[in-house]
Formats: sequence, structure tokens, C-alpha cells
Amino acid sequence: MTAPESLPIDKIHVPDKKRKALRPELVDEVAESILESGQREAILVRREKDHFVLVEGLHRLEACKALGEPAIKALLISAEDARQRELPPPPPDPEREKMERLKKLRLEKEAADKLAAPSRASASDAAMRQREHAGKTSRSNGTAASKRSRQEQGSTTRTLSDWIKQQERSGGRY
Repeated sequence: MTAPESLPIDKIHVPDKKRKALRPELVDEVAESILESGQREAILVRREKDHFVLVEGLHRLEACKALGEPAIKALLISAEDARQRELPPPPPDPEREKMERLKKLRLEKEAADKLAAPSRASASDAAMRQREHAGKTSRSNGTAASKRSRQEQGSTTRTLSDWIKQQERSGGRY
């Protein structure tokens, strides 16, 4: 690779596709960094007839423009190298991340419900046997029966938010 050279900023063309990825807040941060310590990393450009085309370094270029710099450090690469360079990944979509997280939570809840279903069935059988036994011995204690019914009701969650709260209380990871 060749050494970086100083190129006039006004001779560098930014493709519209790249310009759409411009984030003004990042340009401000880069400009502050350039003011403090100078331009550390060169931008990548390719030659095209009488001008240069930006391949990589949009925010550095825009920061230098904002600072009023007439030139910028750049590395000249061939058109073949420019085509082989990977495009940057698209910025993360917060809505998509939220939906993926909710889907994951729903799947975990369904899995937990499937695991709990057999134990709930055996627990309700055991509770029924206890009630029959309590009726036979005539020691029916009203407070114990109400505690059992609350426990049976609390073990089934109706909504995802109820399930999340239940997982947090029991120390489970969701």
C-alpha cells in the first residue's frame, strides 16, 4: 500500500449512496478529535478522470470540510480494490431489535410453560388428594386451603409481563 498523500478536498466526490449514511453528530465528534490531535487515519479514495471518488472516510472528510481545511490525508486505491472493500453494515434498527427480544422472551415463556405443565398437573392431582384427605379427617383448615388456592393461581401467568415479573422474583433469567 502506498503512503498517504494530501489531496484537495474540493476534488473529492462523495457518491450519493455514501452521503445518505452521514451522521452529523458523528461529524462533530470527529471534528473535535481532529482539532485535538489532528487527522490520524487517512481516507480512502480512487482516481476517476479529473477527480477522486471517496471509498471510505465520509465522516473524516466532512469533519475536515467543516473545519475549513483545504486538503486531507488520503490513500489512493485502485478501482478493483474499491470494489472488493466490504460495505459497512447497516446501522442497527431499534424496532427490529425490540421485536427480536420480545420474540425470544415469548419463546422462553412457552418453553417454561411446557416444562411447568406436567408439574402443574401432578401438583393439582396432589392438591386434590390433599383436599380429599382433609375432608376425610375433618381437619379442614380455612387458611391452609386459601394458601393452596393462591399458590395454584400464582403458578399460571396470563401475560408476558406477568411471566417476566415471575421470572425476576424467582431469580430466573429471561
